[in-house]
Amino acid sequence: MAWLFPSDHFNAEQQAQPVVGIASRLVQHDSGWHRHGRGQLLFAVAGSIRINLPNATSILPPIRVAWIPSGIPHQVTIRSEVDYRSIYLDETRIASPLDGVTILAMTPLLREVFERISLQPFDTDWSQGAARNLLAVCLDELATARHEPMLLRVPSDPRLAQLDSEVLPPELEALSHKVGATARTISRIFRRETGMSYQVWRQNWRLLRAVDLLVSGLSISLVASELGFASDSAFIAFFRQMTGETPRRYLLREGSSR
Repeated sequence: MAWLFPSDHFNAEQQAQPVVGIASRLVQHDSGWHRHGRGQLLFAVAGSIRINLPNATSILPPIRVAWIPSGIPHQVTIRSEVDYRSIYLDETRIASPLDGVTILAMTPLLREVFERISLQPFDTDWSQGAARNLLAVCLDELATARHEPMLLRVPSDPRLAQLDSEVLPPELEALSHKVGATARTISRIFRRETGMSYQVWRQNWRLLRAVDLLVSGLSISLVASELGFASDSAFIAFFRQMTGETPRRYLLREGSSR
């Protein structure tokens, strides 16, 4: 049976089949830094998951799926209760569905096949019959799913070590005074290490933080206030600009494609 309890021991690399799915529910979990010998597809049915990488951070909201290739160091943290599904792919036998760590939107079909794969017995033969068809549909849907802006590269320059991932980053001039580097220097560091200006990076940080807070149950008003927006309407306009949807629709959407 693929349903795991938090106390169950599980190691995907010890399984014989090239595809291994699991389903579980975790509360207040910190995986610590680790890596897998297989690529991992991670899906939150309910609740949000934070994924930390050596040079990036991500929030995985409900009804989205993350792809983490084999060998990539990462840390998964959960602050509340999360109902999740995970599929491990042996990339020596199954072609990698995506290049690099990626966050994708769920389509209704992808959600259905993901659920069925996650609950299959560990000894399922994926080379024939219904299992083979399920896997083919899953990989096809992943290849065409919409990419979500939920992965944020973070700079490694020691002058920016004071940035707290839990606190709203200051405006550029304030950050310049705080770290003792010119605004031009900070902008150059961000463009070199993240591929975007500091202002754009800060807006992407606000989006990730907003999704995390909204999923945790905070109201739009409280989130808007914490993230420095002048009003609820200003926050909603920002969210729509970043995602194409209002916060409510984004969180309630169950993988429908626009």
